Amino acid sequence: MRDQRLDIISNALNLVRETGSRRLLLFLDSAAEYRWFLKTEHSGDPAVVVVIPDRVPVPSGQKKGMKVIRSWAGNQSRFSRIKYAFLKGVLQGVITPASKVICVLGPSGKAHLDTITIHDLAHSWSEEFPFEVRSLIQRKAFHIVMAVIDIALDIGALGREGKSVGTTFVIGDEKNVLNMSHQLVFNPFKGYPKKERHITRPEVVESLKELAQLDGAIVISEEGVVEAAGRNLDAGRVASKQLRGLGSRHRSAAGITRHTDAVAVVVSESTGKVTLFEKGNVAATFEPLISRRLV
Repeated sequence: MRDQRLDIISNALNLVRETGSRRLLLFLDSAAEYRWFLKTEHSGDPAVVVVIPDRVPVPSGQKKGMKVIRSWAGNQSRFSRIKYAFLKGVLQGVITPASKVICVLGPSGKAHLDTITIHDLAHSWSEEFPFEVRSLIQRKAFHIVMAVIDIALDIGALGREGKSVGTTFVIGDEKNVLNMSHQLVFNPFKGYPKKERHITRPEVVESLKELAQLDGAIVISEEGVVEAAGRNLDAGRVASKQLRGLGSRHRSAAGITRHTDAVAVVVSESTGKVTLFEKGNVAATFEPLISRRLV
């Protein structure tokens, strides 16, 4: 019997051609799935981009010219995986903010494919799945925002020491952000050289995950240097239809991004959901699966 996955990929590639789409994003969850795909007749198609978690070692034997997007290592809901892959794809230059893309995926963490979606990055999103990221992509700090989203997804999915954690990261326009906030506790990053406060350093990432348990926001420059933790945001909370059901942490994040040129990333303590704010509005949401987290 023919493998159902091959039929799904074949149909998706037909849609790529029929709809004038730029790419087919193929979501695979393991090295075994990757090896399987390399043996199929579709692995040489230039439209295909494989999306595979960072935790999965890519086996040798990758075909020349095959493009790969490395996704966040944990499990996410389907739409969350797609949105994250779009951002990483744009960051890598695999797609553009105006691309129309076909996605093929299955349940996170599972080995089968059962879903085909079609997305025009400029048009195919709704209030339920907000994804207004075109101005974010143009920012100098775009790659820093993506690094912060990875940290936030880890916190949302795993919490800290078995407990759920909520926190806020504010990235960019740090002078204005610091002027519109104040310390709730002593700043644990004060006095350290910039090179020792950069979020590309593993020890800084681990410190941020630990310090996320503190009240207040973590402020990061557009260069990726952590300026402060434990900051209370004084810009005023935003009340809008878009923020219904969200708490003070989200409203404060919306407020600081409305009054400064910063971007904010908020982790919900109750759900683990990661929300990205820009210009006072929700730009995107990401939903890590937290079934393995102890609460």
